[in-house]
Formats: sequence, C-alpha cells, structure tokens
Amino acid sequence: MIIIFKKLETELKLRGFSKETIKTYLMHNRLFLNHIKKPTDKIKEQDIRDYLANLISNQNLKPRSISLKISALKFFYKEILKKDIVNLKSPKIPKSIPKVLAKKEISKLISNAKNLKSKLMIQILYSSGLRVSELVTLKLEDLDLEKNEGWVRSGKGSKDRFFILSNKIIPLIKKHISTLDKEEKYVFPGKNGHLTTRDVQKIIQNAAAKSKLKATPHTLRHSFATHLLDEGTDIRLIQELLGHSDLSTTQIYTHVSKEQLKKIKSPLDT
Repeated sequence: MIIIFKKLETELKLRGFSKETIKTYLMHNRLFLNHIKKPTDKIKEQDIRDYLANLISNQNLKPRSISLKISALKFFYKEILKKDIVNLKSPKIPKSIPKVLAKKEISKLISNAKNLKSKLMIQILYSSGLRVSELVTLKLEDLDLEKNEGWVRSGKGSKDRFFILSNKIIPLIKKHISTLDKEEKYVFPGKNGHLTTRDVQKIIQNAAAKSKLKATPHTLRHSFATHLLDEGTDIRLIQELLGHSDLSTTQIYTHVSKEQLKKIKSPLDT
C-alpha cells in the first residue's frame, strides 16, 4: 500500500498539483481504504457510492467536502489504478457571499495580535491579498522592499504572481527581517523550513477571539478584494492581484461591495 500511495504522490507532483492538494488527496484515499478494508483490486463502484452516502448521512458533509473526496478518489482509481469506477457527479456547490471585515475591525485584529510577527502576518495578508499557503512559503528573495512589491512563486495553478505591499508595513518587514538568521530563506521560518498554514490560522484565530470577531486568513483576502473594489479599483486588476484564472471567481466581490452600489445614481435623479 505504501508503494501505491508513493506512486499517487509522484503523479500528483508531476501534474503540478499544490502541496496542499497532494496532502488532501492522499488523506482522502487513506480514509476510504481504512473504512472499506478491502484490497484495491477488489473495490467496486458500489463500495465508493456506499462510502460517500454513509458520510453524507452520518457526518452531514457539505457539498464542497463531498466534491473534494470524489475528485481525490477519481484521480487515484482512474489515473493510478486504471479503474474507471468513480462515475459520480459532484454535488452542486452553492456560491456563498464571502465574509468581509470592516477597516475598523481589521485595525482591531492587528492591535490584538500577540507580537510583531503576528501583527505583520495579518498586515501582509490584508494588504496584499495573499493566500495563507502563499504567505508561509514566501521567500526573502521574492520581496522587493524598495519598490513595495513581491512575487508569489509557483502559486495556485503553478503560476508566478505579482503582489503589492503597503508603504506602512515596509519598516515592520525590515525590522522583522533583521531578527532572522543570515542564512534564512523564508520570511516566516518554522521547524520544517517555514511555518505551517495551521500556525497562521491559530494566530489569527487568537487575535479574532480577543477582538470578539470571526476571522480566518481567507477573511483577510476577501476584505482586501472588497475594499479595493469599494475604492473603485477595476475588477480585472483585482483578478490579477488575487491570481484568479477566471473573472467570474472575482465577480463574487461585486455582491459584497455596498460602496459601489451607493455610487449608482437613480435614473430619476438624472
């Protein structure tokens, strides 16, 4: 079983899947095999259907979670084991309007962060719209502090992406960098090279609890996009900064931005 999972991991890497997706696909396939307790060559389509139906009934899984499990199982059985037995359609995922913090709430979150490093993480996420996975893998060499900018290397979809940095946080970044070892390559180092996404999630969770707010790293990304839209930034530019391949993904922020709606004049006024 170890060999077959190694084969799955190798194939996912060769196809350019992200580290997080590889980890997730491996986990979902292990969970299924631990549950079914059958050799892979004995597994049939009905086994997979029964497993997913059981999860929906007993764990009340959301459509997004079911869809991810289907994708993970489908890749493993079709691409690795050459068995076309995962023929389920993914459930329709409802488009929810993202949670966004007001600017005052962002300030409160930063104030309640534990230390300089925690404050800086929140500020970079909000001021640049980075994904948490992009923040933790950010390297010192990919920052240009003189130009207030940086680059995400091999981000989602294996693309490089330009991002902006706020003038206000440049001195803080320089102060933070001065505390790092000279040999360090990551902006936020950790035990295994860099911090984990879970580490950052906990930092924001603690700051949010002190602020009596609900917030995640992705809330800061949503807030970045919505506030730019409020200020009149072209949605196509926001799309580029977020690294969305499809404009329709970015357009969800038009449902959140009340400021844009307020700028519309009634036809009676004109």
